[in-house]
Amino acid sequence: MDSELVHLYEEPHLHNSRMVIAFSGWMDGGGASTGTLEYLTHLLDAHAFAEMDPASFYIYNFPGSKEIISLSRPYTAIEDGLVTEFEEPECTFLCSEPHNLILFEGKEPNLAWETFADCLFSLADSFDVRHIYFIGSVTNVVPHTREPRIYSSVSAQNMYPFIARHGLIPSNYEGPASFVTYLMVEAHERNLPMATLVVELPAYIQGTNAKGIEALVRKLQDILDIQTDFGDLTRLSHEFEQRLDEIVRQRPELREM
Repeated sequence: MDSELVHLYEEPHLHNSRMVIAFSGWMDGGGASTGTLEYLTHLLDAHAFAEMDPASFYIYNFPGSKEIISLSRPYTAIEDGLVTEFEEPECTFLCSEPHNLILFEGKEPNLAWETFADCLFSLADSFDVRHIYFIGSVTNVVPHTREPRIYSSVSAQNMYPFIARHGLIPSNYEGPASFVTYLMVEAHERNLPMATLVVELPAYIQGTNAKGIEALVRKLQDILDIQTDFGDLTRLSHEFEQRLDEIVRQRPELREM
């Protein structure tokens, strides 16, 4: 592991562990990627044990409109003329030792994909990670009233039974690649099983999608064999759908979509 780029706070005791990764950006519509990981962090009482130095991986000044540029800039807050916050992207590893689980949350890197992947896989090797799962989302022309469908791609053909066993839909896609796809290719080269879990969300809904997050949490609970109560998320998801039903009733153009 490259100690100059990955900083360990402690060394948790993990054996035959799993890793769940989430990225903001390309596949985080409805906050399904980062929102699911943040909920798991709370649910499993996971704590940070390492971080990756972000300086080598991000561009802060993309060309384009103000809306595009703002997506790449660090976050800041100024109060009464005083800078009170300045937040660069964070790439954080968390762990739940009782569940032999590592969680990773970061922003999809703009630069040095190979180095970023090496750091992630090196840490995975150091803590005996046997399987990696990426959680994300895509938007499509689907109604919010239907149970969210979860698509999957895998790093090797011998993982096809995994897709069938967990009721996932095999992905079909052609177009610009995400960093996650690059990780899948690298995982195959390293003989490390990796799978994606990508929930399909309605394109007409903006903001955090509680129903999509619940679908991913429920599926991960099954895959990771973690017995926990997430009734609070289920109630939030139900309330979310009820509010959407009311909005759609009031807006005919949404009902048509």
